[in-house]
Amino acid sequence: MKSPVPFPSSSIGSAHEFFGAEPELQAYRRRTRSLLRKYLVLAVETGRLPSLLGREFFRAKVTSYPLHSFEDAVIFVHDMEGSLTELQPFLQQLIAMIVLEEYTEEEAARILCCGLRTVERWYPEALDQLSDVLLRRGLLEAISCQEAKKPPHGVSCCEYDK
Repeated sequence: MKSPVPFPSSSIGSAHEFFGAEPELQAYRRRTRSLLRKYLVLAVETGRLPSLLGREFFRAKVTSYPLHSFEDAVIFVHDMEGSLTELQPFLQQLIAMIVLEEYTEEEAARILCCGLRTVERWYPEALDQLSDVLLRRGLLEAISCQEAKKPPHGVSCCEYDK
């Protein structure tokens, strides 16, 4: 059984202060999870086990994605690993367990020796922080919804994209 990973340090500030910081990052959670799954697949295909997983056994459904080149895959895997290292260890562990290893939040809480509420609170924040890092590094494109770009039938581009 894994030893518990320390919770994020107090350098972040209070949970209320931290969680309300950038609500617009919530829109990127699905895309961030998708990039993480692609990272897992490409890391395995290039012969590397994702750094977050170490040498442990993991559960994952691996599918194949068409690659433009092996070099592109290696660069993407390297960039994702660098992005993940910017997160605190507890947040890295949550992402590894829930997204890459496909544990449920309940299973992750039990394995990490913490409460389910803790996982439910910190997992979305881990995705938001990773989304922020991916946006800064250019691995994730910013969502742009400008009212100036209206389609011909008069709805805003936000409504048009739905």
